[in-house]
Amino acid sequence: MAELTVRDTNGILRQPWVAPERTSRGLGWERLYVSTQHELPYRASFDGARSHLVILHLNGPVTVRRGHLGLTRSRTIPPGGLFVHPAGKDLTVELGGRLDTVHAYLTDDALQDGQERPVELAEELGSLDPLLEQLLLALDGVLRGWEPSARTYVDHLGHLLAAQLARRHSVRALPVAPVPVRAGLSDRQWAAVRDLVESRLAEPLPLRTLAAATGLSVSQFARQFKARAGLSPHQFLLERRVDEACRLLRGSPLPIVEVAQRCGFSHQEHLTRVLRARLGATPAALRAFRAA
Repeated sequence: MAELTVRDTNGILRQPWVAPERTSRGLGWERLYVSTQHELPYRASFDGARSHLVILHLNGPVTVRRGHLGLTRSRTIPPGGLFVHPAGKDLTVELGGRLDTVHAYLTDDALQDGQERPVELAEELGSLDPLLEQLLLALDGVLRGWEPSARTYVDHLGHLLAAQLARRHSVRALPVAPVPVRAGLSDRQWAAVRDLVESRLAEPLPLRTLAAATGLSVSQFARQFKARAGLSPHQFLLERRVDEACRLLRGSPLPIVEVAQRCGFSHQEHLTRVLRARLGATPAALRAFRAA
């Protein structure tokens, strides 16, 4: 699947009054496009896009008016307020002041993945959702310090974003399905995922690729994987990379930079940062332990 780009959005981000600070452009994200920017006051109309839009207000309050052919709704939105707009619908919007925002654009197939019936998003202006806010801030955090090895984490965040939109921001809010007791991957599926992880430890592993090895949708896979492993796919992958890095540091003469590459870390500094956070030790310290 091709990367989702600004061309798949409704056009707000291509306007001269919007100054993007960081975006997911060029990162290979297939079903999600994220941009953080500064916006000046404006009024404009946009055609419908093939992606759903969620905007998080980072500051404010600021007055926003929205509608279709005319501006029919108005609200003063505080920091943390959300603007939700479904795919395929045109939009007229007026921003009443300067504003910093995070935009997340999500494909419809990502929104519908794993749902028992079609999801139609509501048009929202100034709604509050602490979980959705934290997910958008987490995606912005990934952009601030992007590492290719974070690809699985991004897919996990995108899945959570889609699930929360479906549950709490649809025209007809979906009931939360009960989680089956200890429902998890079968032995065959578990073995297929572990083999894939071990054979591609040095590569970015999208959640869709892991799910495909089990024959499940992304949402089903994420849920059943955690039930089986007790960890999210991202946490499991990171744990395996750390374990392998420790094994190589203690049992091989490979340069630290090569250990980092073989274990899926972007560079030596990335490996050092992760080991210090998880183990309280640096690669050099682990290697010295072997030598001692």
